[in-house]
Amino acid sequence: MRLHRLCVCGILLVQLSTFGGCDTIKARFARQTLPDLGPPLPLTARIEVDPSLSEAKTQYLDGCGRFRPLAIGSTAEDLLIQAAHQTFRTVVMQDGHATDAKPDVIVRLRLLEPRLKIQTDGLYDRAPAELGLDAFAEFFDQAGTPLAERPLQAARKERLQLELTQQRCDYVIDPLVQDTSAVLAAQFMQEARVLFDPAAKAGTASAAQTVASTAQATGSTAPPAGPAASSLTFKATLLDENGNQVLEGGERIRIRIDVVNAGSSAVPATAVQLAGPPALIGQFPATKLSVGPIEPGGSKSLEFVATLPQALSQQQAEFQVSLIPADGQAPPPAQALRAALQAAPLNGDDVDRIPPVSTGFQRRDGYLLAIGLGSYREPHIPARKYAGLDAETVAAYFQTLGGLPPNNVRLLRDWGALRPDIEEAIHDWLPSKVTKDSVVTIYFAGQAIVSPTGETFLIPYDGSLGSTTRLYPLKELDAALGQLKAKQILFIFDGTVIKSGAERAKPPMPKWGGAGNSVFRIIGTTGFGKSLESDDWRHGLLTYTLLRGLRGDADSNRNGEVTLGEATTYLLEKVSPTARSQFKQDQQPQALPAHQALGKNLDIVLTAPQRR
Repeated sequence: MRLHRLCVCGILLVQLSTFGGCDTIKARFARQTLPDLGPPLPLTARIEVDPSLSEAKTQYLDGCGRFRPLAIGSTAEDLLIQAAHQTFRTVVMQDGHATDAKPDVIVRLRLLEPRLKIQTDGLYDRAPAELGLDAFAEFFDQAGTPLAERPLQAARKERLQLELTQQRCDYVIDPLVQDTSAVLAAQFMQEARVLFDPAAKAGTASAAQTVASTAQATGSTAPPAGPAASSLTFKATLLDENGNQVLEGGERIRIRIDVVNAGSSAVPATAVQLAGPPALIGQFPATKLSVGPIEPGGSKSLEFVATLPQALSQQQAEFQVSLIPADGQAPPPAQALRAALQAAPLNGDDVDRIPPVSTGFQRRDGYLLAIGLGSYREPHIPARKYAGLDAETVAAYFQTLGGLPPNNVRLLRDWGALRPDIEEAIHDWLPSKVTKDSVVTIYFAGQAIVSPTGETFLIPYDGSLGSTTRLYPLKELDAALGQLKAKQILFIFDGTVIKSGAERAKPPMPKWGGAGNSVFRIIGTTGFGKSLESDDWRHGLLTYTLLRGLRGDADSNRNGEVTLGEATTYLLEKVSPTARSQFKQDQQPQALPAHQALGKNLDIVLTAPQRR
C-alpha cells in the first residue's frame, strides 16, 4: 500500500514539474533529507503507527481570515518511516507483508496534538509561523516487553509566504511541515541508536544485546564470550536543547545514561557518577544518581539535567561518566563526553551584556532575593524556559547598576529553589540582615497556582499541583515580609498563574496580598493572563522590559538614576503595547497598590546607570 502511494507521488511529481510551480515543489521534496548517522543497525524492526500520528491534523487562519485544515500526519509518518529505514537493517510495517522476518524490536509511534501558530505582521506577504510536534516512540523486544519510551520534540519557525494566486489568501506551508517532521525524524534516529548502537569498540551494553538478538532471529551461533569483569555495561549520551551539539549559555542539557545487565543474574543497586568542569558541574542538582537493581537482560535509563549559566568562559568541556557497581564487580570503563561551548547570543539591544559597575552608587542597605524556576521536579508542571536566566540577569543588574554588594544578593535557580531554600532565605537570611533603612526586592520568575478558594501559591522546584503542603503560600510570604520593618519592600512576579480545579466555570481571581502592608507588588499579568517569553530576547517580556528600564530607558528625567516610580511607570506603559505588537497577544501587568500610593518612596533609587 505504501509502495503504491510512493509511486503515485512520484508520478505526480513528474507531472507537476512541467508547470510553473516546479521549483517550489522540487524544493519541498529536497528538504526531506535526513542526516546520515551511520550504517543501519543489524536489527529487524516492526513499526506500528498509532492513528494519532497517521491522522494528525490541525487548522489555521489564512491571510483572508478563513480557517483552513492542515494534514500533518502523512508527512510526519513518511519521514519517521524513512528514518526507521536509515536506522534498522530491515523494517516491517504493522500491516506490511513484504517480509517474513521476525522483528528484533517493535517500535510504536504516536503523536500529540500539533501546535501551529501563525502571526500576521507588517510585511504583507510574510507571516511568522511556528509549528511544534510532540511524539513518543515506545520500544519493545520481540516478546513485547517494554524496553524504553522516548519523547520526541520538534519546533520550527519560518516566515510563510502567501501563495501566488489572485486572491493571495493561503500560505505556502508545506515546507514548514516537512522541516519540522524532519527534525522529529532525526530525533527518532538518534534515540534509537542510543538504545541499540551495536558499535562493539564503544564498549556499550547494547552491542551485546544486538548480537544476541540478531543471532536468535537468524538462527546463527556466535562464539562463546570470554569472561567479563562486570555484567554491567552502559552508554552515555550528551543531548543539548537545540540539537546542534554546541552547548550554549542558558541552554538546557541532558546527559542520559542507559545501563544494561548483560549477565545471567540480577545486579543489586548501582550508581552513576558525573564529573566535569566545576563551573558546569555545579549547575546539576546531583552528580551521583542511583540506578537501582537490574534483572538479567534488563536495562534502566536515567538523566542528569541542568541549565547552563549564561556566561561561559571555556571553549571546550568534557564530562566523565562512571558506573559504580555495588556488588564488588570491577566497573566498566568510564566514558567521556566532549562538546564545544558558546556564550549565549546577545539580543538586538544587548540587555544580556552585563553593564559595568556604577562605582559612584552604592546601596549597602539593599537586598535582593532572585528566584528563577525554568523547570520543576514534576515534569507536567509548565516550564518557564528562560526563568533561570531572568533571575541570573536581574541579580547581575542589581549588583552592577544597583550598587548591591554580592553578599546582599541571593540567587536561587531550578533545583536550588526548593521550598526549604525559599523559606530559609525569607525567614532566616533576610531578617538577620534587614534594618529600617533597607530596600528589599523579591524577584520571582516561575509559576503560581490559585486554589479553589482563591488563595495564591508560588510553586517551588519541588512543588506539586496536587498538594498545597509542597507549595509556598503567598500569605506566608506577606506575613514574613511584614515582619522585616524595612523602608520599602518590592515583590516582582514574572510568570503565569495556573488555575486549580479547571472544572470551575469561574475560578476565583488570584489574591496577591492584602492592602495596608508595606509590600509593593509588580505582577506580570492580570488575572490568569499568560506571561509571555521570547526566544529572540531569551527573557520573559516583563523581565526584558525591566532590564531595559534599569539600564536607563526608564530614566524619564535623564538625571542618571532610575527610581522605583520611574521603573514602575515604564513597565506599565511598555509591556502591554509590546505584547500586542511583538506577540499579537495581550499581557497587562499590574502594580499593587497603585504606585502613586508609595508617596516619597517613589523616589527610591533602584539603579544609577550613568554614574561611573
